[in-house]
Amino acid sequence: MGIYSIAVRTTNNTVSQCAVTLVSSATVRLNVLEHGLTQLFNNASTFGIGFPNTAGVTAAGTANGLAEDASGPSSATQAVLSWSTQPVWFPAAYHRRVNLPATIGSGIIWTFPRGMTVPVSNSMVLYNLTSTQSNCEVWYVWDE
Repeated sequence: MGIYSIAVRTTNNTVSQCAVTLVSSATVRLNVLEHGLTQLFNNASTFGIGFPNTAGVTAAGTANGLAEDASGPSSATQAVLSWSTQPVWFPAAYHRRVNLPATIGSGIIWTFPRGMTVPVSNSMVLYNLTSTQSNCEVWYVWDE
């Protein structure tokens, strides 16, 4: 198993939509070890993370994970910033939630000491929960 990471800037700040999705491949599951974000604008924002009920369709704005060991194999995981059809997620509860103040640079780092496992052909979403979202710098660290 290798350790991978990716950092992306979100572009979708629409309420009740995903800002970014970390997508596993059809053959390799992943364990998310860390997930963080910082706001780029001074908007109060609320985010939640978890697994979508329905995956997004036709991903665009993708970025492949980067091996933390430069001699390691390529990652099978992608970060996705947009879709022709959004992932659908209306859970009763989230794995994590955060309410950030209207301060540029405010953010959070969530850690998962044993990893949050994303099964094959599934994803973990960062979901916009309020109407005054801020675009963010988002990063993940995982093993696969």
